[in-house]
Order: sequence, then structure tokens, then C-alpha cells
Amino acid sequence: MSEATSNPAQSANPNNSNADQQELDNFNRLSSTWWDENGEFAALHKINPFRLEFIERWQSITNTSILDIGCGGGILSEALARQGAQVTGIDLAQEVLSVARLHALDEEVAVTYKKISAEDYAQQHPEQHDIVTCMEMLEHVPDPQAIIQAAADSVKPGGWVFFSTLNRNYKAYLLAILAAEKVLNLVPDGTHTYDKFITPAEMDAMARKAGLFLRDSAGIEFNPLLNRYGLNGNLDINYLLAYQKG
Repeated sequence: MSEATSNPAQSANPNNSNADQQELDNFNRLSSTWWDENGEFAALHKINPFRLEFIERWQSITNTSILDIGCGGGILSEALARQGAQVTGIDLAQEVLSVARLHALDEEVAVTYKKISAEDYAQQHPEQHDIVTCMEMLEHVPDPQAIIQAAADSVKPGGWVFFSTLNRNYKAYLLAILAAEKVLNLVPDGTHTYDKFITPAEMDAMARKAGLFLRDSAGIEFNPLLNRYGLNGNLDINYLLAYQKG
């Protein structure tokens, strides 16, 4: 583990594809468990209400157009749609998207799902959305700067972009990987790679480069042993950031 200030996750993929096929294969392999609230993605189900709470600090969800980048099986996308938003969820994991589509159909929730990269989507739909979300996704791609730029390009001027990711420090390694994956099995083993974690300072530098301005931050408390979940001011592990486009 390195505490160097330059994050290897920020280097571009030499194949010009901002996706890690091993990551996609891993999520596709687990696609059938996405909506099991006691299964391998239970942590996402637990923290999802707090992600909604954070968004609504700054922007009402009702009657907005929202892009959910890296939507996975649709946990956040469906929750946003249930609150009255017009939601488009995009991802590159085909089997996971199939699960998302089927679940939305079963639940009669209107979400548009597309298999497309964030970069391509932004080129095709510039400044279209009131809100863009990108939750627990930046730490899974070779070039997070490109995703952040795509999010900025997809949101309207004055619109809001919300990110969540994992800080890069020893505490995050111990709790997010060693404890959550190896010991407690709260998330699937191998989900995270420590070197891809992003410090808040690195995150903000990339966001400012994309024309986004920080308005708020919060940590996500996730402690199943003490049954404590919620938002706090500690950004040491999982953290949320709210940005506004200039």
C-alpha cells in the first residue's frame, strides 16, 4: 500500500477503454444477488437511503431529470424514480443491466437503462440533466477523471453532481477491504482494489478541472456490529460530495 499523492487510478487506460474487464466480469458474475437485501450487496441497500438524504439537502428529486452513472442493478436508480424523477441509468455490465431492467419491470418503476459508457453518453446528451449521480463507481475504473468530466458534461449549467467513493488510507483499507470483504463478508471478496481508492483532495482536484464546484461533503457511517448507519462529518472511509456546475 502506498500513500503517494499521485493516484494510479487517475492514469489513462492504454487501450482507450475506461473500463476494467475484470471488474465488469466480477459484477456480472454476482448479478443475480443484486436485489437480495441480505446478500452480497446488502451494504448498498443499507446506505442507499442516506445517499438520497444527501442529494435532497441541495436539490429536490421530484420532477427532475437524473443520470445515474454506473447504475449497476438499479438500487439508486429505482429509488430516485420512486421519488418522482425521470431517471436514466447507464452501465457497461450487461448482465447487471438485465437484472436492473427486469427488477424495474417487476416493480413497475419507470427507469431507462442503457449499456453505454459515461463518456459516450455525455457526447450524445450534453447538458441534459438536472442531476447526475455517480455512486461507488469511480474506484472501479482506470480513469476516474474521464468519468467526472462526463458527469460535468451531462449536467445542465447550475445543475448538481453527486459522487460517492472510498478514501485511500490505512483506515479505509482495514475497514473497507480487510473487515468488510475478508472477515465480515459484507461485500463480495475482491470488490475493491486499494490503489484505486481516491482521497477527497484528489477527487476535488479532478472535479474542479471538470468545471464543478464543491458545495457539501459527508461521510457514510456503516457499522453493522453496532447497528449504526447514517451520515456524519468523517470522510475517512466512504464519503459523499455534492458539486454544482458553474
